[in-house]
Amino acid sequence: MSVTYYKRYRMDASVRRRFDRPRLPLGYRLVGWSDELLLDHAEAKHAAFRDEVDSRVFGCLADEDGCLRLMEEIAGKPGFMPQATWLAERADATGVAEPVGTIQAVRVTPRYGSIQNVGVAPSARGLGLGAALVTAALVAFREAGLLRATLEVTATNATAVRMYESLGFVRVKTMYRAVEAQYA
Repeated sequence: MSVTYYKRYRMDASVRRRFDRPRLPLGYRLVGWSDELLLDHAEAKHAAFRDEVDSRVFGCLADEDGCLRLMEEIAGKPGFMPQATWLAERADATGVAEPVGTIQAVRVTPRYGSIQNVGVAPSARGLGLGAALVTAALVAFREAGLLRATLEVTATNATAVRMYESLGFVRVKTMYRAVEAQYA
């Protein structure tokens, strides 16, 4: 088996500053966490990551069952922050909602929150939904008394890196994740 190394950044931001509530495009909304939305979060996560490099870095993102297991794991963590976990939905003309984005958050220390798996489906990218999801999580972190937020991003995802930087995140560490390639 061969090994591929994926460069990733750990990024960090203060949540003390005031964030403007993001404006969403017409027909889109952010929905707060509820247990009933677990499957929708998994569906949005799969749509966002299945064809991206992150599905090679983290194999669970490549299939629906893996995304569901990951969502169950995150929601079951002791520090899970439902108030900082959001689903982006697009409603069609009849009002039927389709999950198109997701973000989850976990309190890792009394002062730090960690953003998990920000993802927007390809059909909804470029509309500001990623920034809206992150901003909503950062506002919730501040309201919960946290001081800082951290996240990790694959370095080749330049669009995400720029978006995080525009929201005040700075790179604090570069890491490499080893992934074994399997050949049949």
